[in-house]
Amino acid sequence: MSALPDATARPGLRERKKARTRAAIREHALRLFRERGYDETTVEQIAEAAEVSPSTFFRYYPTKEDVVLQDDMDLLWMDAFRAQPAGMGPIAAMRAAVRAAFAGMAAGDLAVLRETMNMAVAVPAVRARMMEELGRTTQVIAQAVADRSGRAASDFEVQALAGAVVGIAMAAWFAEPGDLEGFGEKFERGLALLEAGLPL
Repeated sequence: MSALPDATARPGLRERKKARTRAAIREHALRLFRERGYDETTVEQIAEAAEVSPSTFFRYYPTKEDVVLQDDMDLLWMDAFRAQPAGMGPIAAMRAAVRAAFAGMAAGDLAVLRETMNMAVAVPAVRARMMEELGRTTQVIAQAVADRSGRAASDFEVQALAGAVVGIAMAAWFAEPGDLEGFGEKFERGLALLEAGLPL
């Protein structure tokens, strides 16, 4: 997987237009899910509300479930991770990035994140797709760790660390589903335990 784009680079007009279209599709989808229910809302209805074609919808989101799951939180967190001092270890940098990512989110963004995370637990189709997305997230983390450490993302040690971080995120969320503030605290606490060698 290639490195994520430099967060400091200003996107061009085409990229900004694509970002607006993607955001509009997701905004209308979540609104329709709230109004009609997830299962009762079709891709065609979402596309019509966002004033795009169904084929355009699928260019941005491979499945309806991805509208819920692809929230760019990975990008925000990994940007914060990359911004940490070079001499900081990868797990310490992740802990700092978690704090920075949550601190940098507006109240509205936090509300949407809470809503979609709850949907990921409550809707069976989204929950099933989430397992595939966790694999993608693991590779995003592995690449960021590899970039920081100078090792290959395919190295087993890098993959093991990325997998452990995703496992901690899952444990933090399922401990108290719906409690976003508690999730952030438990996620950072879990990373601290990982950094200390997971003492019991």
